[in-house]
Amino acid sequence: MRKFLFLVGLVAVLSVRAQDSKSTAAANVTVIETPLHFPRMERERQIRVYLPPNYSSTKKDYEVLYMHDGQNLFDNATSFAGEWGVDEVLNDLYKSHGLELIVVGVDNGAEHRTQEMSGWDHEKYGKAEGNEYMNFIVRVVKPYIDKKYRTLPSWEHTGIMGGSMGGLISHYAMFQYAGYFSKAGIFSPSYWYSEGAFEQVKGFKLSSDVKFFFYMGGKEGPMMMDSYNRMLALFKEQGYADQMTSKINPKGEHNERFWRAELKEALLWLYDK
Repeated sequence: MRKFLFLVGLVAVLSVRAQDSKSTAAANVTVIETPLHFPRMERERQIRVYLPPNYSSTKKDYEVLYMHDGQNLFDNATSFAGEWGVDEVLNDLYKSHGLELIVVGVDNGAEHRTQEMSGWDHEKYGKAEGNEYMNFIVRVVKPYIDKKYRTLPSWEHTGIMGGSMGGLISHYAMFQYAGYFSKAGIFSPSYWYSEGAFEQVKGFKLSSDVKFFFYMGGKEGPMMMDSYNRMLALFKEQGYADQMTSKINPKGEHNERFWRAELKEALLWLYDK
């Protein structure tokens, strides 16, 4: 159990011991040179951006997906336990399905990650900073991205996605910042962390246009699985059955390798491809 809690709390955290010194990021991934200032918390955060393969050859505007744990999205050289392979997956989906999407990866705050990715205080893990973190995304990161790149900025063209605590904060964002995001990919969400997530669903009704993709691995432990199944039941009870899809991989574990394996399906469903 101790090992399990360690993985839940720390998976996707930036490690100074990079797995592989050679970058695996695709050519259409850019690291924003100057980290953005994180107001209220007086921190700075690195931003990484994936652009569709045809971005430079068109004048089109693109939908945007915001993802947490930016260090782990595109590059083994910066990842904690392997990358999601977002760039490779989307480059393949561009060729096979014509999916054109900007992805903005927001680096996690290392030792601050757990607090930043929860909207609710925890007796053991401390005071929540999720509202401050999401305020940073919608008030600082999103305006920067919308100004610098050709985006479709309205909420119906903006999504959010993450794994573990990143799944929890993506859930939080869909309700607390409902006017900003219309779709969410929620992978291995840490619903065990707080009853607040369940109270959110009970207390606030979302638009009929929102969409959710849920995923859980069968080997992530009973605490993860039980809270996941309870949340799915609550979503259906609240009338979201037609706006959500869910998947459990019986062999799935709590790591990026298994999230990567489900990423294609999640993107195709969320973006109607």
